[in-house]
Amino acid sequence: MTHTAGSLTSRAQQIVEAKWFGNFIIGVILFNAAILGIQTSKSLSNDVINALDWLDTLCLSIFVVEILMKLFVYRLQFFRNGWNNFDFIIVGIALIPGSGSLEVLRALRILRLLRLVNAVPSMRRVVSGMLRAIPGAVSVAGLLAILFYIGAVMSTNLFGESFPEWFGTMGASMYTLFQIMTFESWSMGIVRPVMEVYPQSWLFFIPFIIVTSFTVLNLFIGIIIDAMNEAKEEETHAEEHNRQNYENINYIRAEMDELKQQIKTLVEAQNKK
Repeated sequence: MTHTAGSLTSRAQQIVEAKWFGNFIIGVILFNAAILGIQTSKSLSNDVINALDWLDTLCLSIFVVEILMKLFVYRLQFFRNGWNNFDFIIVGIALIPGSGSLEVLRALRILRLLRLVNAVPSMRRVVSGMLRAIPGAVSVAGLLAILFYIGAVMSTNLFGESFPEWFGTMGASMYTLFQIMTFESWSMGIVRPVMEVYPQSWLFFIPFIIVTSFTVLNLFIGIIIDAMNEAKEEETHAEEHNRQNYENINYIRAEMDELKQQIKTLVEAQNKK
């Protein structure tokens, strides 16, 4: 019985870790997302709606089977992986009946598309890198906030009287400076009209753009890229470590099965004597 269970676990592990299985799940996720998008149409007939509901249920069933297979293979180790917990929660939300007061949960079904982040390694590394970059990004955001505050105070004092809509208050000034930083109609829409009244105002706007748009924002990008590289290295190391562990477990199982067979042979030989 133990040998059979071990063999079944090994076969299930080979399936859930196979590349074709991962590609199949990706295909189901994309197909399910397309179904949920089509269901938003108001011109669908009842037959089409019923068929789409059936296909949606089929996709959800596949996701449930996938989760159950992974739980069967990894046991409690399944929950030590944050991405597995993410998938478990997404699928769990989808299983809650979306009727009555819980009708809003039907709209959350599209969250299943987020499972694509876990299914595609490159996306997973991007998200991991972004999460790792949060501490450094917070520091850069603090620096950016200081620069915006300084710029808002200066621009309100300098341009607020002539352009109250853009620089009349601190809030308006900060929003206008944010628009300038993103290059949204910054030149013809804001800076040039201001320069017609204050010809030397470029001495304020140009340094502000250089510091915020080209320097500070590039710091964000650098921090995220560095964090993504670290996440990739750790993921590669973790995958290699897990692969070695699985190989060791399979080797131990094979040795135990062989030892049991030898003991069984010795007992049978002893009984014959």
